[in-house]
Amino acid sequence: MNWDQIEGKWKQFGGKFREKWGRLTDDDWQVIGGKKDQLVGRIQERYGIAKEQAQREVDDFVRSMPAEDFGTQTTSDPGKARRAGQQ
Repeated sequence: MNWDQIEGKWKQFGGKFREKWGRLTDDDWQVIGGKKDQLVGRIQERYGIAKEQAQREVDDFVRSMPAEDFGTQTTSDPGKARRAGQQ
């Protein structure tokens, strides 16, 4: 998962982030607009935590989201995707 996918679908996924970080205001969300550095900064400010902790929380939250949410398919056969590219 990379942040470009999240930024590209920010309107679709913004609600999940709003649920997680409820202290952020509507104005904060307007400013963030899908930008990771803005999100980290606003979390740091509103929750009074270090930048590194805010970064870690954002990264952990994104990792916890199901891959299907981002249109990423997973497979139980690691070679399947590799073989598909060779066909």
